[in-house]
Amino acid sequence: MEAVVDHVVNHLVTALDQERFKPLGMATGRTMEPFYAALIQRLATWPSPQFEQLKRCWLSFNLDEYVGLPPEDSRSFAAYMHTQLGCHLDLSHCQLQLPDGMAKDSAEEARRYGSALHEAGGIGLQLLGLGGNGHVGFNEPPSQPGSGCRVVTLEQATRIQNASAFGGNPEEVPEQAITLGLDEILAADEIHLIVTGAAKAEILRTALLDPCSAEVPASWLQRHSAVHLWVDDAASAHLPMLS
Repeated sequence: MEAVVDHVVNHLVTALDQERFKPLGMATGRTMEPFYAALIQRLATWPSPQFEQLKRCWLSFNLDEYVGLPPEDSRSFAAYMHTQLGCHLDLSHCQLQLPDGMAKDSAEEARRYGSALHEAGGIGLQLLGLGGNGHVGFNEPPSQPGSGCRVVTLEQATRIQNASAFGGNPEEVPEQAITLGLDEILAADEIHLIVTGAAKAEILRTALLDPCSAEVPASWLQRHSAVHLWVDDAASAHLPMLS
């Protein structure tokens, strides 16, 4: 995890030096928690003027949010981002952009969120995890590379995977979410895919080595020119070039 933190910190330093800070693309989940902890620890060592400059410039867009959860709900991704990052860096809610899971019209909120990202200049550096069924963000299969920000229905496998935040009961996981689409993800300047654990080894191999397919949304990352892969030994076990 230190290696990816090194890269992200160097990206932030360069962006501040060049005064070209594009929005960051943020992800959630257990895989990301060690990353945020290490990033906060690293940024705490910055000189105060540089750290204050970063806080003034910070703007990030999260991949997704559950439909039906308010930001103050501890299970929402808004609450996750505040706990994992925002409160440590003293970032305002407007600096940590997420879809509004309580919007009266979720489809309209998805359109608004996608437009807001576009107006902000698109993603500079995008962090991604990998779902057990090959989803990135909440782009469940099948998903085409041109799919934009939208409301999606979560597969049961995804609800099971995310059930730990809901007392272990997948039926408590919301059935729908708003997610940035592959169109917005693939438009990022660079993408960092972080995958850990043996349970992800086979889907990672499929996503990287098999032909691109809507049935494995992460496979479309093969078409991006600047994807960085960060894996542990267990996740890379089925990748001949890494194992």
